[in-house]
Amino acid sequence: MLITFEGIEGSGKTTQTELLSTYLADKGYRVVKTREPGGTHFGEALREVLLRRGMEVDSLSELLVVMAMRAQHVDEVILPALQDGKVVLCDRFVDATYAYQGYGRKIDLGVIETLNRLVTKGIRPNLTILMNVTAERGLKRKGAASSMDRIEEEGISFHQRVKKGYEKLAKEDPKRFFVVDGSLKVEAIHEIVRAKVGNVLKSYGV
Repeated sequence: MLITFEGIEGSGKTTQTELLSTYLADKGYRVVKTREPGGTHFGEALREVLLRRGMEVDSLSELLVVMAMRAQHVDEVILPALQDGKVVLCDRFVDATYAYQGYGRKIDLGVIETLNRLVTKGIRPNLTILMNVTAERGLKRKGAASSMDRIEEEGISFHQRVKKGYEKLAKEDPKRFFVVDGSLKVEAIHEIVRAKVGNVLKSYGV
């Protein structure tokens, strides 16, 4: 079972990933919590470079680095865990690339689809939880501009395009996406997520 959390910067997805991981582990599930970009030693090293402030990165170069990290991540972490019957919780996955590099950077979605299919070996999330907040609210949560990484410090129009991209992805695949109001309190969101995940696990006989 692969469950992914998606959303713009400051949407609260990382917090909810951690809360769900703890909850499922307490329930006796074998859980692997991971993230993108990163997830492996190789990926985390590249993440540090990818997000470094003040660095000029071509959009296509950014995409290819993301895909390189994902290929390693799938091969080293996600696929083995799924084959072992574990529940994998991933903070960002394939949809983030469509939203950020596709809608945000305006790279052709067909190119992204081809690369995603190659590096994921056909793996798709069973459930994607989209934390929905406005770009303005999300960036405000991130705090001082001095603490932002290279992606976070992009202009508001970029983040608005990413948000619209996520909304479009959710509308195109409503059976997989579960959209949650990210402006609610943390515990209220966790209860909503917990109930949804419980139903999905039951439906898959997990």
